[in-house]
Amino acid sequence: MVVPSSSESWSSAPATGLEVRPFRALTYRRRDPEHLARVSSPAYDLVTAAGRDRLAEADPHNIVRLILPRLDPGPGTADDEGAGRSADLAAATLAEWRAHGVLDRDDRPALWLYEMTSPGDGAATTGWLGAVGLPGPGSAAVLPHEDTYPLAVEGRRALLAATATDLEPIVLAHDADPEVAELTASARDGDPTLEVADDDGVLHRLWRVTDEALLTRLRAALARTGAVIADGHHRFAAARANARLQPDLPGGDAVLALVTPMGPGGLRVDAIHRVVPDLRLDAAVGSAVNAFRVDEVVTSGPDGTVAAIGRWLAAPGRGEFLLSDGTRVVRLSAPAPSVVAAVPAEAPPAWRGLDVVLAHHGLLTGLWHRRDDPDSVLIAHSVDEALRTARERAGVALLLKPPSPADVAAVARAGARMPRKSTLFVPKPRTGLVLRPLAD
Repeated sequence: MVVPSSSESWSSAPATGLEVRPFRALTYRRRDPEHLARVSSPAYDLVTAAGRDRLAEADPHNIVRLILPRLDPGPGTADDEGAGRSADLAAATLAEWRAHGVLDRDDRPALWLYEMTSPGDGAATTGWLGAVGLPGPGSAAVLPHEDTYPLAVEGRRALLAATATDLEPIVLAHDADPEVAELTASARDGDPTLEVADDDGVLHRLWRVTDEALLTRLRAALARTGAVIADGHHRFAAARANARLQPDLPGGDAVLALVTPMGPGGLRVDAIHRVVPDLRLDAAVGSAVNAFRVDEVVTSGPDGTVAAIGRWLAAPGRGEFLLSDGTRVVRLSAPAPSVVAAVPAEAPPAWRGLDVVLAHHGLLTGLWHRRDDPDSVLIAHSVDEALRTARERAGVALLLKPPSPADVAAVARAGARMPRKSTLFVPKPRTGLVLRPLAD
């Protein structure tokens, strides 16, 4: 689940720097904020089935029709065949939009300065959209920190191969560099090229930058840094797989990425929770009562439940979890030595100390005997989603505190992998604002 493959080890490879290339972007011809709000979407893995329908109905050219093409695979269709047909539909739709002028291709390469301003505190996250070269064997320029699911990787690879286009960026958190910060500040000049607010109130502003002198200095500065994948492990793995299968594909040796600094001006990490379907709360607690300290959390109604969970998430502490069936909430803490011993001892200390690792090895696998696959353990990106899914699936929500960005970086640099969907780096870039055709 989280151990390296046979070609990897627990120790990291020698570090090399990021290769960030300008590219000729593909963008919507209409660039007013109202239109961009209708045609853009969250990243594909954050879109629910109902959300997909809502986005598709908002505009006939919403990007969700490309990143999540709707096609009934029909009875008896194999997963790979269904993925291929779905990808072909996306490719045909993309070709139609380009032919009818829905999307325009830039006439010269550029990098895109990308700023995301969160509502409330007004905190800004700033980075650069570029074509990031896929690292070669032995390079640690781009380090993953999470496991991937093979079927999801193949689905993204089929989509990339069929469309020959990066439809949405991955996100990389790079080592802080003072020159990168200086150049980023100097490039934010004049009105943005693109601007839109998303449903969460995050303001996305992008500047298309073509100044050759600035870009030369910026690329050289970024080449001194390495990065950790903050978001897009499956798309990164898909790009690498596609490059292996099509080594001569022009532009196939890079992936569209938003590179942001680690630390100030960069991303924050939120938790991703788990839901175990068809597991009653009493049964879940009964299996854990001899391995954890168990305390009932007093709440008053749905609002009180969410508030209590929010207070727990904001408080410091490790090695404890909340369980809920959507109504009651139970806290597990003080794991017994037998639970801790379920974590592989040969793994790096940075990895062994993660709550999500203890949850997967000690609780999900060790006590509840659940496999780590998308049917046995469901993913929830918010507390509300976790509680709702637990009620709908007669299951238990397993609520986790988030790791810190430093935890994530330490695990990646140790050559280890967290369980799939362990981190939610936020804010996230908006899908559909800038696309990257592979070939120039």
